[in-house]
Amino acid sequence: MPAAHTYLDHNATSPIRPAAFDAMVEALQAGGNPSSVHRAGRTARARVDAARRQVAALVGALPAEVVFTSGGTEANNSALAGAGRKRLLVSAVEHDSVLKATRGVEIVPVDRNGLVDLGVLEKSLAASAEPALVSVMFANNETGVLQPIADVVRVAHAAGALVHCDAVQGAGKVSVDLHGLGVDYLSLSAHKFGGPTGVGALVMRSGAPFVSDRLGGGQEANLRAGTENVAGIAGFGVAAAEAGGGLATTEWRDGLEATLLEIAPAARVYGMGAGRLPSTTCISMPGVRAETQVMAFDLAGICVSAGAACSSGKVTRSAVLLAMGVEPAEAETALRISFGWSTVSEDIECLIAAWRDLYIRVTDSDMPRARAA
Repeated sequence: MPAAHTYLDHNATSPIRPAAFDAMVEALQAGGNPSSVHRAGRTARARVDAARRQVAALVGALPAEVVFTSGGTEANNSALAGAGRKRLLVSAVEHDSVLKATRGVEIVPVDRNGLVDLGVLEKSLAASAEPALVSVMFANNETGVLQPIADVVRVAHAAGALVHCDAVQGAGKVSVDLHGLGVDYLSLSAHKFGGPTGVGALVMRSGAPFVSDRLGGGQEANLRAGTENVAGIAGFGVAAAEAGGGLATTEWRDGLEATLLEIAPAARVYGMGAGRLPSTTCISMPGVRAETQVMAFDLAGICVSAGAACSSGKVTRSAVLLAMGVEPAEAETALRISFGWSTVSEDIECLIAAWRDLYIRVTDSDMPRARAA
């Protein structure tokens, strides 16, 4: 079995950037608690402060608006719990860390392209005078579809609701601006654009209500108790600085999709009618289950995935595609291909060759049975 050499699963996690790795090693070697007042503590604090400025710059925020967390899931959970709103409306295609964060969420449907139904959102908000929090992601982790966040904010704020946006998949790939979008809370995760795993941020508009559920220390301006992960935060900051230019991979994505559709005209690219990340393709391989595809590509040394990578390592039917109206049998054939900072054109060529080989092999093996029938 060949070692994996073609990595196209950046939406799950992106390999750490060398500069981010070096920053982490330097911080680990230096040590120090950022809450200590001696020299080692002040040096650690300086690293955290520098990273806070770098992360803030990535999303058009003020450094004081950035609260470091253990990742995107904690950031999402913290926003939903800390905003002080019991009524929660979320889109049907949110990450499980939003959908399962609390009981009694109200689901707002999406259309066949995966875009949130603004009309339903507006009517749902108008149906009750209870203060609400609306949570809609910036970009979908499976399809790459970009949500109309500015319009969500307009509708929500007009109804007196606050807005949380899970920007884990968008930041570092396309422009994300806290104040430009007008959202109240924004979630980030370092490992989606070349930072380390286990560190993220909840970015909150100045003045947005928030009550922390973590007590015991005054860290993060009393918004998240617990000693900061200095090394992880340092790596996060460097990765954020390097990712500021986004990904210029739209041409690669479009070329990949055009080629795969030539190979299998009956294949379907999901969300193609909407704006999407330049780095994400979700496509069906007619007649071939996603689990079969993932295993076959892995044997060929190619890393891809079927849907989200946060389901205990299992290949399951995509709830996102089902919410978009895709038939269950078809949803089971969908594969996600995602680029990142380390992707090169040869990776895409390798994927195309393997995709073609698998599709031809499976369809050819089905032909004798079809004739016999």
